Amino acid sequence: MLILVVDDEPQIRKLLATGLGGYGHEVITAADGEAAITLVAQRRPDLVVLDVNLGREPDGLEVCRRLREWSRVPIIILSVKDDESTKVRALDAGADDYLTKPFGMEELRARIGAVMRRAVVAPDGAAESVIHAGALELDLVNRRVLVAGHEVHFTPQEYDILRLLATHPGKIMTHRAILSAVWGPEYADMTHYVRIYVNQIRKKLGENPAAGVRYILNEPGVGYRFVDVG
Repeated sequence: MLILVVDDEPQIRKLLATGLGGYGHEVITAADGEAAITLVAQRRPDLVVLDVNLGREPDGLEVCRRLREWSRVPIIILSVKDDESTKVRALDAGADDYLTKPFGMEELRARIGAVMRRAVVAPDGAAESVIHAGALELDLVNRRVLVAGHEVHFTPQEYDILRLLATHPGKIMTHRAILSAVWGPEYADMTHYVRIYVNQIRKKLGENPAAGVRYILNEPGVGYRFVDVG
């Protein structure tokens, strides 16, 4: 099994690589969040062991959230904090388990075994990291959008709406589901937000219904649906 260890402390990376390697696992390491995200996309590990505090942005929780935008790889979060709020934040970010430092290698091995037994993972450990639809290319790893080969700038909210729709092609996403996912459940009734942002997204994507260029369809009174146009 290929395991990615992410920690900003070299001695911890070495310790975990040696210990997990002793159990027969292949181990790759990263010292920061951006490198970790890139390695998940390139190497498709079977599991990620991820420290919360990486010394600089993005921290472990943000890495976890970004990976969950496109990857189902199991993630075990490591932290020196043992308080309930930190554990809840890690699990809400998409972690599969949480382990408090210091810990023994036997405990980590047991946690890995438990996580892998209940994981439902694609054969390569991740979903598609790049979505193609007509002239649209959505790079989920780097949060980049290209139309006809040219990068188009989206605000964070616009990007999150587009990503949500594009990763559920053909499925109707309700106004409430979009609002809750992008802004939070307290915004679930602010349906005009979605209409405004979707109109902006369509303009930036260069939708032209007369020419048959459509990416997002209206479902009147319900929500929106992303159409894969090939």
